[in-house]
Amino acid sequence: MAIKESELVLAPDGSLYHIHLTGENLADNVLLVGDPDRVNMFKEVFESVEHESQNRELHALTGRYHGERFTALSTGMGCDNIDIVATELDAAANFDLSSRTPLKEHRALNMVRIGTCGSLQADIDCGSLVASRYAIGLDGLMNYYQHGDQGFEHEMEAAFAKHMQLDPRLATPYCVRGSQALLDKIGNGMHHGITVTAPGFYGPQGRNIRLAPSIENLNEKLAAFSWNGTRVTNLEMETSAIFGFANALGHQAMTVCMIVANRPAGTFLSDYHQPMKAAIGRIVESLISPDSGARP
Repeated sequence: MAIKESELVLAPDGSLYHIHLTGENLADNVLLVGDPDRVNMFKEVFESVEHESQNRELHALTGRYHGERFTALSTGMGCDNIDIVATELDAAANFDLSSRTPLKEHRALNMVRIGTCGSLQADIDCGSLVASRYAIGLDGLMNYYQHGDQGFEHEMEAAFAKHMQLDPRLATPYCVRGSQALLDKIGNGMHHGITVTAPGFYGPQGRNIRLAPSIENLNEKLAAFSWNGTRVTNLEMETSAIFGFANALGHQAMTVCMIVANRPAGTFLSDYHQPMKAAIGRIVESLISPDSGARP
Protein backbone atom coordinates (compact mmCIF):
# COMPACT_ATOMS: atom_id res chain seq x y z
CA MET A 1 0.00 0.00 0.00
CA ALA A 2 1.27 3.45 -0.93
CA ILE A 3 2.07 5.95 1.80
CA LYS A 4 -0.02 9.13 1.54
CA GLU A 5 1.50 12.21 -0.07
CA SER A 6 1.19 14.11 3.21
CA GLU A 7 3.28 11.49 5.06
CA LEU A 8 6.11 10.72 2.63
CA VAL A 9 6.60 14.18 1.19
CA LEU A 10 8.40 14.72 -2.11
CA ALA A 11 9.84 17.76 -3.85
CA PRO A 12 8.48 18.77 -7.28
CA ASP A 13 11.33 16.87 -8.99
CA GLY A 14 10.34 13.62 -7.25
CA SER A 15 13.21 13.60 -4.75
CA LEU A 16 12.79 13.51 -0.97
CA TYR A 17 11.34 16.81 0.21
CA HIS A 18 14.17 17.92 2.51
CA ILE A 19 17.34 16.13 1.41
CA HIS A 20 16.61 16.37 -2.36
CA LEU A 21 17.99 12.88 -3.02
CA THR A 22 16.59 9.77 -4.67
CA GLY A 23 17.80 6.19 -4.58
CA GLU A 24 19.60 6.73 -7.89
CA ASN A 25 21.80 9.60 -6.70
CA LEU A 26 22.37 8.23 -3.20
CA ALA A 27 25.50 6.13 -2.58
CA ASP A 28 25.69 3.25 -0.11
CA ASN A 29 28.41 5.13 1.80
CA VAL A 30 26.87 8.27 3.34
CA LEU A 31 29.11 10.79 5.11
CA LEU A 32 27.17 13.09 7.42
CA VAL A 33 28.51 16.47 8.52
CA GLY A 34 26.76 19.27 10.37
CA ASP A 35 27.98 22.34 8.49
CA PRO A 36 26.74 22.68 4.87
CA ASP A 37 30.00 24.44 3.96
CA ARG A 38 31.96 21.38 5.12
CA VAL A 39 30.47 19.39 2.23
CA ASN A 40 32.67 21.47 -0.08
CA MET A 41 35.72 19.78 1.46
CA PHE A 42 34.64 16.56 -0.23
CA LYS A 43 35.04 18.22 -3.63
CA GLU A 44 38.77 18.31 -2.88
CA VAL A 45 38.70 14.58 -2.01
CA PHE A 46 36.36 13.06 -4.60
CA GLU A 47 37.84 12.42 -8.02
CA SER A 48 34.51 13.04 -9.74
CA VAL A 49 31.11 14.48 -8.81
CA GLU A 50 27.85 13.24 -10.30
CA HIS A 51 25.23 15.03 -8.19
CA GLU A 52 24.97 18.15 -6.05
CA SER A 53 21.92 19.76 -4.47
CA GLN A 54 21.18 22.09 -1.59
CA ASN A 55 17.99 22.79 0.34
CA ARG A 56 18.23 25.00 3.42
CA GLU A 57 21.08 23.58 5.53
CA LEU A 58 21.00 20.22 3.72
CA HIS A 59 23.81 20.17 1.16
CA ALA A 60 24.25 16.89 -0.75
CA LEU A 61 27.17 15.80 -2.93
CA THR A 62 27.60 12.38 -4.56
CA GLY A 63 30.89 11.44 -6.19
CA ARG A 64 33.58 8.80 -6.47
CA TYR A 65 36.93 8.16 -4.88
CA HIS A 66 39.06 5.37 -6.34
CA GLY A 67 35.95 4.03 -8.03
CA GLU A 68 33.96 3.85 -4.79
CA ARG A 69 30.77 5.87 -4.62
CA PHE A 70 30.08 8.24 -1.69
CA THR A 71 27.39 10.73 -0.74
CA ALA A 72 28.32 13.62 1.55
CA LEU A 73 25.34 15.28 3.21
CA SER A 74 25.09 18.06 5.77
CA THR A 75 22.48 17.68 8.48
CA GLY A 76 22.54 20.98 10.32
CA MET A 77 22.59 20.87 14.11
CA GLY A 78 20.63 18.66 16.46
CA CYS A 79 18.68 15.43 16.63
CA ASP A 80 15.52 17.05 15.28
CA ASN A 81 17.35 17.42 11.96
CA ILE A 82 18.59 13.81 12.17
CA ASP A 83 14.96 12.70 12.45
CA ILE A 84 14.40 14.20 8.99
CA VAL A 85 17.71 13.22 7.42
CA ALA A 86 17.84 9.60 8.62
CA THR A 87 14.20 8.95 7.74
CA GLU A 88 14.60 10.38 4.25
CA LEU A 89 17.90 8.59 3.60
CA ASP A 90 16.19 5.30 4.44
CA ALA A 91 13.24 6.21 2.23
CA ALA A 92 15.56 7.05 -0.68
CA ALA A 93 17.24 3.68 -0.29
CA ASN A 94 14.18 1.53 0.35
CA PHE A 95 11.18 3.10 -1.37
CA ASP A 96 9.98 3.44 -4.93
CA LEU A 97 9.37 7.16 -4.65
CA SER A 98 7.21 7.35 -7.76
CA SER A 99 4.64 5.00 -6.18
CA ARG A 100 5.51 5.68 -2.50
CA THR A 101 5.75 1.94 -1.89
CA PRO A 102 8.57 -0.03 -0.21
CA LEU A 103 11.02 -1.93 -2.37
CA LYS A 104 11.10 -5.72 -2.02
CA GLU A 105 14.83 -5.90 -1.24
CA HIS A 106 16.29 -3.98 1.69
CA ARG A 107 19.22 -1.70 0.87
CA ALA A 108 21.60 -1.10 3.78
CA LEU A 109 23.60 2.12 4.05
CA ASN A 110 26.86 2.91 5.83
CA MET A 111 26.23 6.20 7.62
CA VAL A 112 29.30 7.88 9.10
CA ARG A 113 29.04 11.17 10.94
CA ILE A 114 32.17 13.32 10.75
CA GLY A 115 31.71 16.09 13.26
CA THR A 116 33.07 18.20 16.07
CA CYS A 117 32.51 17.83 19.80
CA GLY A 118 33.70 18.65 23.27
CA SER A 119 35.92 16.33 25.30
CA LEU A 120 34.73 15.40 28.78
CA GLN A 121 38.11 13.90 29.70
CA ALA A 122 41.12 16.08 30.48
CA ASP A 123 43.51 13.68 28.72
CA ILE A 124 41.74 13.88 25.31
CA ASP A 125 43.17 17.05 23.84
CA CYS A 126 41.77 19.43 21.24
CA GLY A 127 42.48 18.14 17.74
CA SER A 128 42.07 14.48 18.79
CA LEU A 129 39.67 12.16 16.95
CA VAL A 130 37.11 10.14 18.92
CA ALA A 131 35.27 7.14 17.44
CA SER A 132 31.97 6.37 19.15
CA ARG A 133 31.45 2.81 20.38
CA TYR A 134 28.15 3.71 22.06
CA ALA A 135 25.89 6.75 22.19
CA ILE A 136 23.73 7.95 25.06
CA GLY A 137 20.84 10.12 23.94
CA LEU A 138 19.67 12.84 26.32
CA ASP A 139 17.47 14.12 23.48
CA GLY A 140 14.66 11.56 23.83
CA LEU A 141 14.04 11.35 20.06
CA MET A 142 14.06 7.56 19.73
CA ASN A 143 11.42 7.33 22.49
CA TYR A 144 8.92 8.52 19.85
CA TYR A 145 9.49 5.36 17.75
CA GLN A 146 8.71 1.66 18.06
CA HIS A 147 12.19 0.36 17.34
CA GLY A 148 12.57 -3.00 19.05
CA ASP A 149 15.74 -3.95 20.87
CA GLN A 150 18.24 -4.23 17.99
CA GLY A 151 21.32 -2.26 19.04
CA PHE A 152 19.68 -0.70 22.09
CA GLU A 153 21.50 -1.37 25.35
CA HIS A 154 18.81 -1.54 28.05
CA GLU A 155 21.14 -2.67 30.85
CA MET A 156 23.37 0.27 30.04
CA GLU A 157 20.32 2.57 30.13
CA ALA A 158 19.42 1.33 33.62
CA ALA A 159 22.99 1.80 34.86
CA PHE A 160 23.15 5.30 33.39
CA ALA A 161 19.80 6.27 34.90
CA LYS A 162 20.94 5.07 38.33
CA HIS A 163 24.24 6.93 37.95
CA MET A 164 22.75 10.24 36.81
CA GLN A 165 19.52 10.39 38.88
CA LEU A 166 17.99 12.80 36.36
CA ASP A 167 14.89 14.86 37.07
CA PRO A 168 11.83 12.95 35.75
CA ARG A 169 10.77 16.06 33.85
CA LEU A 170 13.68 15.47 31.45
CA ALA A 171 13.56 13.07 28.51
CA THR A 172 14.33 9.44 29.35
CA PRO A 173 17.88 8.70 28.11
CA TYR A 174 18.46 5.84 25.68
CA CYS A 175 21.69 3.98 24.96
CA VAL A 176 22.55 2.52 21.58
CA ARG A 177 25.67 0.99 20.05
CA GLY A 178 27.41 1.90 16.85
CA SER A 179 28.52 -0.48 14.12
CA GLN A 180 31.41 -2.67 15.23
CA ALA A 181 32.29 -3.34 11.59
CA LEU A 182 32.62 0.38 10.85
CA LEU A 183 34.47 0.99 14.11
CA ASP A 184 37.01 -1.67 13.13
CA LYS A 185 37.34 -0.16 9.67
CA ILE A 186 37.55 3.51 10.61
CA GLY A 187 38.64 3.81 14.23
CA ASN A 188 42.24 2.61 14.13
CA GLY A 189 44.49 4.97 16.09
CA MET A 190 41.56 7.01 17.47
CA HIS A 191 40.15 7.31 20.97
CA HIS A 192 37.15 4.99 21.44
CA GLY A 193 34.39 5.77 23.88
CA ILE A 194 30.80 6.60 24.75
CA THR A 195 29.44 9.72 23.11
CA VAL A 196 26.70 11.63 24.91
CA THR A 197 24.24 13.46 22.68
CA ALA A 198 22.62 16.56 24.16
CA PRO A 199 19.47 18.37 22.95
CA GLY A 200 21.24 21.73 22.94
CA PHE A 201 24.62 23.46 23.10
CA TYR A 202 24.49 25.59 26.23
CA GLY A 203 22.49 24.44 29.27
CA PRO A 204 22.09 20.84 28.03
CA GLN A 205 25.89 20.66 27.81
CA GLY A 206 26.45 22.27 31.20
CA ARG A 207 27.30 25.77 29.97
CA ASN A 208 26.30 28.63 32.25
CA ILE A 209 25.87 31.93 30.39
CA ARG A 210 22.86 33.81 31.85
CA LEU A 211 20.53 30.89 32.55
CA ALA A 212 22.11 28.36 34.88
CA PRO A 213 21.80 24.69 33.89
CA SER A 214 19.25 22.69 35.88
CA ILE A 215 21.75 19.85 36.45
CA GLU A 216 24.68 20.81 38.64
CA ASN A 217 28.07 19.40 37.64
CA LEU A 218 26.53 17.72 34.57
CA ASN A 219 29.80 17.19 32.73
CA GLU A 220 31.57 15.78 35.75
CA LYS A 221 28.74 13.29 36.28
CA LEU A 222 28.80 12.26 32.62
CA ALA A 223 32.58 11.89 32.61
CA ALA A 224 32.41 9.57 35.62
CA PHE A 225 30.14 7.04 33.85
CA SER A 226 31.54 3.97 32.09
CA TRP A 227 30.09 0.75 30.70
CA ASN A 228 31.96 -2.54 30.35
CA GLY A 229 35.27 -0.69 30.64
CA THR A 230 34.34 2.01 28.09
CA ARG A 231 34.19 5.54 29.48
CA VAL A 232 32.24 8.57 28.35
CA THR A 233 34.60 10.55 26.17
CA ASN A 234 32.71 13.36 24.48
CA LEU A 235 29.55 15.42 24.19
CA GLU A 236 27.80 16.52 20.97
CA MET A 237 24.32 16.84 19.40
CA GLU A 238 23.58 14.17 16.74
CA THR A 239 25.10 10.71 17.28
CA SER A 240 22.45 9.00 19.41
CA ALA A 241 19.75 9.61 16.79
CA ILE A 242 21.99 8.43 13.95
CA PHE A 243 22.81 5.22 15.81
CA GLY A 244 19.18 4.75 16.83
CA PHE A 245 17.75 5.06 13.34
CA ALA A 246 20.53 2.94 11.82
CA ASN A 247 19.93 0.06 14.21
CA ALA A 248 16.15 0.26 13.93
CA LEU A 249 16.13 0.47 10.12
CA GLY A 250 18.88 -2.04 9.32
CA HIS A 251 21.79 0.24 8.46
CA GLN A 252 25.36 0.57 9.78
CA ALA A 253 26.40 3.78 11.56
CA MET A 254 29.52 5.22 13.11
CA THR A 255 30.62 8.64 14.35
CA VAL A 256 34.07 10.18 14.31
CA CYS A 257 34.30 13.56 16.02
CA MET A 258 37.20 15.95 16.29
CA ILE A 259 37.65 17.46 19.73
CA VAL A 260 37.41 21.24 19.38
CA ALA A 261 36.75 22.00 23.05
CA ASN A 262 38.27 20.37 26.11
CA ARG A 263 35.66 21.10 28.74
CA PRO A 264 37.70 20.21 31.86
CA ALA A 265 40.64 22.31 30.64
CA GLY A 266 38.48 25.11 29.24
CA THR A 267 40.39 25.16 25.93
CA PHE A 268 38.98 25.60 22.41
CA LEU A 269 40.38 24.94 18.93
CA SER A 270 38.99 27.79 16.84
CA ASP A 271 40.65 26.96 13.50
CA TYR A 272 40.20 23.29 12.68
CA HIS A 273 39.74 23.55 8.90
CA GLN A 274 42.93 21.76 7.87
CA PRO A 275 42.75 19.00 10.53
CA MET A 276 39.11 18.37 9.55
CA LYS A 277 40.03 18.15 5.88
CA ALA A 278 42.72 15.61 6.76
CA ALA A 279 40.23 13.63 8.87
CA ILE A 280 37.74 13.53 5.99
CA GLY A 281 40.40 12.20 3.63
CA ARG A 282 41.46 9.59 6.18
CA ILE A 283 37.89 8.36 6.72
CA VAL A 284 37.03 8.21 3.03
CA GLU A 285 40.23 6.23 2.41
CA SER A 286 39.41 3.80 5.22
CA LEU A 287 35.92 3.12 3.85
CA ILE A 288 37.17 1.83 0.51
CA SER A 289 36.52 -1.90 0.45
CA PRO A 290 39.50 -4.17 -0.38
CA ASP A 291 37.88 -5.19 -3.66
CA SER A 292 36.73 -1.66 -4.43
CA GLY A 293 35.66 -1.07 -7.97
CA ALA A 294 33.13 0.95 -9.89
CA ARG A 295 29.60 0.45 -8.64
CA PRO A 296 26.37 1.21 -10.48
